[in-house]
Amino acid sequence: MNLSKRKKTFILIDFIMIVILIAIDQFTKYLAVVHLKDKPAYSIIDNVFELNYLENRGAAFGMLQNQKGFFILISCIVLIAICYILVKVPETKKYNILHVLLVLIASGAIGNMIDRIRLEYVVDFFYFVLINFPIFNMADIYVSVACVLLSIVMLFVYKEEDLDFLSIRPKKIREIK
Repeated sequence: MNLSKRKKTFILIDFIMIVILIAIDQFTKYLAVVHLKDKPAYSIIDNVFELNYLENRGAAFGMLQNQKGFFILISCIVLIAICYILVKVPETKKYNILHVLLVLIASGAIGNMIDRIRLEYVVDFFYFVLINFPIFNMADIYVSVACVLLSIVMLFVYKEEDLDFLSIRPKKIREIK
């Protein structure tokens, strides 16, 4: 595949953003280990929000405990799909938001995958006491916010033909349709 200079620049920017976001995620997890592990929760807003260290061996809400291999496999599949889309996406401003959202999802997936491979669990530390929301981390924020926004963008911004670049069918077959 021959990529234009502009496409290579877009992909380089995506890669740099991913590295920066992963660094932020890993640094906040490091701070959580250093300052919160084996200590009582630290209240930021009484009875609303606190920092509370947790070693999560499952997914959201503690589901699928100790399924490290499954999570790594799913993360790899998601990352391959994101790489494919980032290479195929047209080089116009219309798709900048798609780049940002996919970068956020990739960063979150990689950040939590690093924990799973290195530690056998994911370090979580943000906790909304008020609504008893599951404890989470920066990578979870990246993925959750990006998925919500991606759903909105897919429903209200892009039309079906805007996503034709994702088709794996030959162009001639798509035109006949």
